[in-house]
Amino acid sequence: MTLAMLHPGERGKILKIGAQGPMKRRLMDMGVLIGEEVMVVRVAPLGDPIAIMVKTYKLSLRKSEAEKISVEIL
Repeated sequence: MTLAMLHPGERGKILKIGAQGPMKRRLMDMGVLIGEEVMVVRVAPLGDPIAIMVKTYKLSLRKSEAEKISVEIL
């Protein structure tokens, strides 16, 4: 399951980051790391962007970025 499939309020644990190069580095710099717990805060009406919470930070990701992050539902 990917992060883009989670609904607002659902939590997940990051299993894999499928992005490559600069996108992967950007995600990791923002704290999106393997083993980290994330919660979907809000999804825009058309599905893009997706607001998530990692640790105590609120981040906004494009749907295409969220689809590259594999998660396990908690």
